[in-house]
Amino acid sequence: MRHELNIRATKPGRRAPVALWLLDGALRRLIQTGTLEVCLPDGEIRRYGTGNPTTAITIHDWPTLRRIAFQPDVALGDAWMDGGLSVDKGDIYGLISLCLENYQDARVPWLWQFRDRLRRTLRRFTMYNPVSRSRRNVAHHYDLGDGLYDLFLDPERQYSCAYFETPEDSLEAAQVQKMCHIAAKLRVLPGQKVLDIGSGWGGLGTYLARASGAQVTGVTLSVDQQKYAAEKARRDGLDDRVRFDLRDFRHQTGRFDRIVSVGMFEHVGVGHYGAYFAKIADLLDPDGVALVHTIGSARPPRAPDPWISKYIFPGGYVPSLSEIVPEIERASLVIADVEVLRLHYADTLKAWRDRFMARRDEAVALYDERFCRMWEFYLASCEAGFRHNHLVVFQIQLAHRLDAVPVTRDYIEASKQYLPDLSGEEDADIVKRDARRTRKVAAE
Repeated sequence: MRHELNIRATKPGRRAPVALWLLDGALRRLIQTGTLEVCLPDGEIRRYGTGNPTTAITIHDWPTLRRIAFQPDVALGDAWMDGGLSVDKGDIYGLISLCLENYQDARVPWLWQFRDRLRRTLRRFTMYNPVSRSRRNVAHHYDLGDGLYDLFLDPERQYSCAYFETPEDSLEAAQVQKMCHIAAKLRVLPGQKVLDIGSGWGGLGTYLARASGAQVTGVTLSVDQQKYAAEKARRDGLDDRVRFDLRDFRHQTGRFDRIVSVGMFEHVGVGHYGAYFAKIADLLDPDGVALVHTIGSARPPRAPDPWISKYIFPGGYVPSLSEIVPEIERASLVIADVEVLRLHYADTLKAWRDRFMARRDEAVALYDERFCRMWEFYLASCEAGFRHNHLVVFQIQLAHRLDAVPVTRDYIEASKQYLPDLSGEEDADIVKRDARRTRKVAAE
């Protein structure tokens, strides 16, 4: 159903003295670097902070102001979506970035702190994700139709953090570099069995099959993604090496030489971490290697973002390393390596946001104005979070044995030499290259 959106005209209405007092006090403590100008519903303009950057907004009615004052982490996004708030100078990213950059050292109202602590305390209950709920949560975000994701993703539909080796890298290049980086860490050999947990649209699975000559099984809960990935494997002539199943990872059986999971762990839920790593331990061959690539927090555990949970990723959560490591230990897995990707996701999100905004009219035609404002807020808030709110990406390498991979990281760059750009490469050439690579790795 399409929703019409009309930005409301500023009108005097009835003041909200308590809410205005709360919001005014919070903004005076919060905004220290940069300037925020707020036009109230009666036309009064208040300024907070000093210097650049300067962002100017209008709150168009007093009910919107009340909601922002008492529950800003949900109401700000709602107000942007519904037209209760508009940005007159700068853009929505600038507003969120200004707030988050100042938030780290600010003394926020006790009501905001209390609500955040309550959410953090209850997160195990709110993120209870049995199979049936996980399937619904996945469908909420990933089964929105191919048209949306074609607007801003790369041709391989990599919907996770790219790997920018230089600032000049295009999104396409950075996403290939991400897949190459992961493949090198896994040291996949021709003929090995690889499990891709949360296989998405199949880009990584088909890359591993072509670049490494592996036999890949991908599992996803998204109907749309599974259908697209299976068709992609057939279209690429890889359906004899790659299969994509509509299955929860908890129902997977067998043993695999390599296991990879990219951008899926965020949907598992804190209360299910033990089952997740126990399943990896059960599926991973005694000599095998696994890699988990997940968004993480560089700070202690926090509450799930309520606006993101409501509209974008129900059941999603950004874990701290301190929440992950104990469950890995309980599963008797060895942490062979941890790499922290800093700011790579911020640059990825900026590229997605720029692409989405460049084709925004097409998105409005596919959905409606309110949906597009929601999506813009989502991309902007996530980018600002990775720049100012201590969000990172963890790549955690796991094994059963201490000697499953070489003891220094030199092998990662060496392995990349055997993972060239395969566009246009003939199958016979791949077979020859795989034979050379097998002999080289065996010699090492």
